[in-house]
Amino acid sequence: MPGLLSIEDALAHVLARAQPLEVESVLLADCRGRVLLEEARAAVDLPPFASSAMDGYAVRAADTPGRLELVGRVAAGRPAGRSLEQGQAMGIATGGAVPDGADAVVPIELVVDTDNGIHIEASAKAGDHVRPVGGDVLEGAAILEAGTRLGPAQLGAAAAAGVASLRCARRPRVTVLSTGTELRRPGAELGPGEIYESNSVMLVAALAVEGAEVDVLDSVADDPGAHRAAIEHGLAGDLLVTSGGVSVGPHDLVRSVERELGVEEVFWRVAVKPGKPVAFGTRGRTLVFGLPGNPVSALVGFELFVRPALRGLQGERSPGPRYAYGSLGAPLRRNGARDELVRARTRTGGTEVVLDPVAGQDSHMIVRAAAADALVLVPLGVGELGAGERVRYLPLG
Repeated sequence: MPGLLSIEDALAHVLARAQPLEVESVLLADCRGRVLLEEARAAVDLPPFASSAMDGYAVRAADTPGRLELVGRVAAGRPAGRSLEQGQAMGIATGGAVPDGADAVVPIELVVDTDNGIHIEASAKAGDHVRPVGGDVLEGAAILEAGTRLGPAQLGAAAAAGVASLRCARRPRVTVLSTGTELRRPGAELGPGEIYESNSVMLVAALAVEGAEVDVLDSVADDPGAHRAAIEHGLAGDLLVTSGGVSVGPHDLVRSVERELGVEEVFWRVAVKPGKPVAFGTRGRTLVFGLPGNPVSALVGFELFVRPALRGLQGERSPGPRYAYGSLGAPLRRNGARDELVRARTRTGGTEVVLDPVAGQDSHMIVRAAAADALVLVPLGVGELGAGERVRYLPLG
């Protein structure tokens, strides 16, 4: 369609401007969901000492099989207190420090414990059930790469390697603004022509998942002064997301007010259904997204452009969108002018995810969209995609 950018070209414009925010040191306990901007390195060898991989007995492998004198026991967190001599053994707990002189651990179930001694029937090999010093990582080695999103496994690795804080991008400051005289808060009494405002609730929930600090403004009526005050406030942050007011009607004021306030519009309208009238611009380092007012259009615009921008601002290596692959459970007709994102439910079918389109695909049908957990990408073209055809989709939720 003339004048419309492809999804790929629009996304390239967004990511080129979504440069990482300033770096800050963050205590490990506060790093969940943050993105690492500087490589993290181990502060110690891990393990820092040779330790037992199981409950059993520390021995000299050359002394097995046979009867050994039991000369002590090693608990986790306690030093052995002595070296192991020829013909001796020490009981040891999982994680306990292997005493000097020992080079193997024999599991407890393979040992007969007698008065002041043990009997081992099979030969042990040097290194059996012993975790060597630095077997996981050596001091000074890289443990986490820059651009890594910090989840439970990454934070556990950093803690185990003695790292107390990490260098992360600061959290993006995002303002959300819904526009439209017809909007009312959920729970208020509706007058003629009025509807409940849902976009800000939806967008805030999605933004929180990406680690943003969100400022939600009250919705504004279709009045230039009200728009100007709210948008000016939002431009003080890192990212402003508006919904509504970006089409061509007489009450669509967002883009003109933003121009007055110095926003440089990078693009307006993308070859996608729903969500064609999405707008994107910048003022200084502030990214400005104008999403359509129809809720499903706003959802699609967020997934395609806003979520990747947030990840880019935090320095994530692969900001997305992150498509998965599955097969269609029913045929879908292609659109000759635009790529289309179709709401669908996923189910397991053999070895692959199957995507069943939900009923009701109009862009205002947010309640119907709540039944979906995927957006299926139907590339523009002629004809249809058949049932069983392999497609890309964006997971929701």
